[in-house]
Amino acid sequence: MNIVLIGYMGSGKSLVGSHLAKKIDYKFIDLDQYIEKNEGSSISKIFEDSGDIYFRKIETKYLIKCLSENNNIILSLGGGTPCYNDNLTHINSTNNSSIYLKNNNVELSKRLYKSNSNRPLISAIKSEKKMIEFVSKHLFEREVYYNKANVTINCFKKNIDAVCDLIISNLY
Repeated sequence: MNIVLIGYMGSGKSLVGSHLAKKIDYKFIDLDQYIEKNEGSSISKIFEDSGDIYFRKIETKYLIKCLSENNNIILSLGGGTPCYNDNLTHINSTNNSSIYLKNNNVELSKRLYKSNSNRPLISAIKSEKKMIEFVSKHLFEREVYYNKANVTINCFKKNIDAVCDLIISNLY
């Protein structure tokens, strides 16, 4: 079984994923890093050079490749991955268990404001107030996809170990 972590930017998918992989002896793959390695370019550069539509197309290609060529992995997705193309069908296929790492918009906004220069979608946002406005609207639009995960884990005010333990108890 593959475990697929979905959720908004800043929800901790990569941190939780790498920690969980060690705990249950699975291989960890971060889809964004996998794309960067295979494309030989950063996500920001791919967006800048080729645009959103091209990125979403290759994102789907690499998602399918990761899930079909691997077993017993923890795959951390980008925040938008479940929201495009037919990605949810692949994410929720029989060999996969999807986990939505849920957090509130204010906590996500605080985290993202500290590291917004690394993220193409929010790099131009220059105040915490604007970040909260953006995240609130954007999360509302995306949550319809996130809520289709097999399991939802509320991560608010929980440390990585607690989140991992909740995932394990919901899967096994």
